Amino acid sequence: MDELADLTAFLTVAREGGFRSAARAAGTSASRMGDAVRRLEARLGVRLLHRTTRSVTPTDAGARLLERIAPALGEVRAALDVVNDFRDRPAGRLRLNVPTVAARLVLPRIVPPFLAKYPDICLEVSAEERLVDVVAEGFDAGIRYEDWLEKDMVAVPIGPRVQRYAAAASPAYLSRRGTPTHPRELLEHDCVRWRFTNGPLHPWEFERDGETLKVDPKGTLVVLFGGGTEFAVEAAVAGSGILYLFEDWLRPFFERGELLPVLEPWWLSFPGPFLYYPGRRHLPAPLRAFVDFVKSKQP
Repeated sequence: MDELADLTAFLTVAREGGFRSAARAAGTSASRMGDAVRRLEARLGVRLLHRTTRSVTPTDAGARLLERIAPALGEVRAALDVVNDFRDRPAGRLRLNVPTVAARLVLPRIVPPFLAKYPDICLEVSAEERLVDVVAEGFDAGIRYEDWLEKDMVAVPIGPRVQRYAAAASPAYLSRRGTPTHPRELLEHDCVRWRFTNGPLHPWEFERDGETLKVDPKGTLVVLFGGGTEFAVEAAVAGSGILYLFEDWLRPFFERGELLPVLEPWWLSFPGPFLYYPGRRHLPAPLRAFVDFVKSKQP
């Protein structure tokens, strides 16, 4: 069991990219995580991690070990979780990897009543724009939109089934620059642009009466979607330009009058997100409870 604990510590440190972040994820101290990895390296007689002041990365030997132990430890956790079937209510940790928009617009309506119903489940949510392999990185499930779903995963609808992208700007900006009436007029405006990590600038898509248009407007402000999204909204509120974002994200600003809808007849609709997870015979009890809860909330 000590060796299993050390292997789990090594896996956590490698995934989190550092001892402190791994300690936070595991609910222990960085020194204990370091001791566990050192014991494992001494036992195996090879260095498993490159350590610098800025990062911790696997050595070649560490990477090979990770490839083998990640699925094996997953099977061990699944085997131990069988005991949950004998409890009155499920318990344990549930790890979800979700995009920022899901953390903002979908989970707040689901998570509080779920945790109230299942107080013995600890839910850990990682919100990021990176497309991750949920199995390889130790997550139980994730949330994605249909275009990015992996084919070998089980997908369950979660949250609103139809969403829209909305264009918006502050009253002051529209008073100063005028309100566009066609998407092509955006080329004459200042626009607050965004991109996903390491990706190109996100095009703005519009549709009306069967006509679809993609526009790459100009703008002097570009933000990374996720951590920079709130800043982009505040910049638009302050009059920096026209913003293009999820309608549900902007709705509170519409209701307060801080932003006004732009080109609303052209707003693009698209299918809502899905909860996805590996198709396996025995789902961990916390995940099974979450899937059933999500299904119960769908109309």
